[in-house]
Amino acid sequence: MVADLLKSIYLPQKESHKGQNGRLLIIGGSHLFHSASIWALEVASRIVDLVHYSSVTENNKIVQKLKEEFRDGIIVPRSEIEEYIEEDDCILIGPGMVRTEISNIKNQISKTQIKNQNLKEIEQLRDEGEQTYYLTKYLLQKYPKKKWVIDAGALQMLNPDWIPNNAILTPHHQEFERLTSKISNNKIQMTNQAQNSKSNPPAGGPSLDIEEQVKLFAQKYNCAVLLKGEKDIIADKDRLEVVSGGNAGMTKGGTGDVLAGLVAGLYCKNDAFIAAVTASYLNKKAGEELFEKKGYWFNASDLADQIPQTMKKLLL
Repeated sequence: MVADLLKSIYLPQKESHKGQNGRLLIIGGSHLFHSASIWALEVASRIVDLVHYSSVTENNKIVQKLKEEFRDGIIVPRSEIEEYIEEDDCILIGPGMVRTEISNIKNQISKTQIKNQNLKEIEQLRDEGEQTYYLTKYLLQKYPKKKWVIDAGALQMLNPDWIPNNAILTPHHQEFERLTSKISNNKIQMTNQAQNSKSNPPAGGPSLDIEEQVKLFAQKYNCAVLLKGEKDIIADKDRLEVVSGGNAGMTKGGTGDVLAGLVAGLYCKNDAFIAAVTASYLNKKAGEELFEKKGYWFNASDLADQIPQTMKKLLL
C-alpha cells in the first residue's frame, strides 16, 4: 500500500513555474518555543516553491536572520496572515504554540465576555495559551475550505467541532486522548482503556483498539489523523494504514515538528491521506538512514536535512 502511494506523489514538472509546485503558510511559534516552527519551516522549504512564515515578533526576527537558508521564504506578520491564507495551498498551524487550560478560558469568557472575533482582538490577549485557542478557532472556522494541518499547540487547544473537512491532525497518543475526551457522548474509548480492556473492560463494554479509535475519529470528523508513535497509525474516513520503522533517536524534541512540516509540504499538492502516509514513511526511513550514520545521536535538524536525501532515493 505505501509503495503504491509513494508512486502517486506529485513531482515537479519540467515546464512548471515558481508557485505551481506548492505554496505553504506556517503559523506557529511563541515566546517560549522558538525552534519548533523553524524545524517545520526547514523541511517544508525543501519541498514546496514558496513558504510564508508567521510567528511572534521574536521568531520572525530569528527567521529573518536565517532567511538566506530558505529560498522564496517570506516572513508574514500575524496581522496579515489572512491574505496569505487565501492564496496559499495549505496552512500548517500549531508548531511551537503554547496551550493553556480550557477552564481558564471559560472563566475569562464568563468574566469579560470577550468575543475575539478578529485578529486584532486576538493579538491583544496577553496569555499566549488564550491566543492559541482563539487564533485556532477563528481561522479554522473562517476558512473551512482550505487545506489545514493541525499540530502541537493548536491541536491541544482544538475543539473537535472546529475541524474542517479533510484537515490532517498529527497527534501523539496523549494528544489524541485529550482530543477524544472533548467529544460529547463519546463512543471513542481512551487508549489506556483499550490497552486494559481484556483484563479489566470498562463498564460500558469492551473498548475499541487504538486503530479502530483513530478510524472512527477520522470518519466522525471527515478528516485524516496521523497518530504518531513507534508505529504510526494513519486513517481517513475510508482508509487506514499502519507505518512501522524509525528508532529511538527520533524521540528527541523537534522531530514531530519536522514531521508536521513534511506533512504540510506534501499536502500542498497531494490529497490528505497520501500526504500523511507518505510523510510518515519518509520520516521514519530518514530516521533509519540517520541511525546507520550516527546511531541514536542525531537531532531534529539532522532529520530535516536527511529527509530530502531520502526522498530523492525513494521518489526519483
